[in-house]
Amino acid sequence: MLNRVAVLSDIHGVLPALEAVLAEPDVSTADRIVLTGDITAGPQPAQVLDLLTSLDDRVIWISGNADRELLEYRRGQRDTIPDPIAPWAAEQLREDHLDLLSSLPRSLSLSVNGLGKVLFCHATPRDDEEVVLVDSRLDRWKEVFDGLDTDTRTVVCGHTHMPFVRLAHGRLVINPGSIGMPYGRTGAHWALLGPGVELRTTHFDLQAAATQLNQDSSYPGITEWADYFLHARATDADALAAFAPRDGRDHSH
Repeated sequence: MLNRVAVLSDIHGVLPALEAVLAEPDVSTADRIVLTGDITAGPQPAQVLDLLTSLDDRVIWISGNADRELLEYRRGQRDTIPDPIAPWAAEQLREDHLDLLSSLPRSLSLSVNGLGKVLFCHATPRDDEEVVLVDSRLDRWKEVFDGLDTDTRTVVCGHTHMPFVRLAHGRLVINPGSIGMPYGRTGAHWALLGPGVELRTTHFDLQAAATQLNQDSSYPGITEWADYFLHARATDADALAAFAPRDGRDHSH
């Protein structure tokens, strides 16, 4: 039974945001740090992986759709990736990075004090790309939870880059938000579990981070990328409007 677990999701290869969160006392002293996917697809993919692998076995890794896509692209299993930065990011990874990504599970469970058996996944327990949102209807949650063990009372998922906590059919659902590509407001968003749930934001120097990305990353569009994502130019309303049609809410039952 773990007392404190820090959840870091959707880092998207942004080293200054990750470094700021790892410097948080509650992260550095947590029993475990769980990464719920989309670790690498961004401007500093190799640097982010190298930092995380240096942190020993306190770090627990889960694959996200973007990690899978980078791996598939490099292994010749796909020709394109929808995210413009992703093909470039894929080319920055070494073979040991690819081996690591290929070994990652899609989900796993841990027992956390106060929360019981917690399932960690990227998007939903059954799929790394499915969309569920804070306002998804209960039928949708029932669908994505189908087949879960009845003793799994808490589910942690990322993917949509917006933090929330809600109840759905008696299960507590937690989205920590995104470390590197936040929607709605700036900062690196993460969660601290045990015995309750805290949604946390780590603020860091956005201008210094943009400068670092411009210096360290050879991605051709890095200036625009850093401005857009570090400053959370996409509002939560923008993101919800874009994601909403993908949660099945428009289908009549």
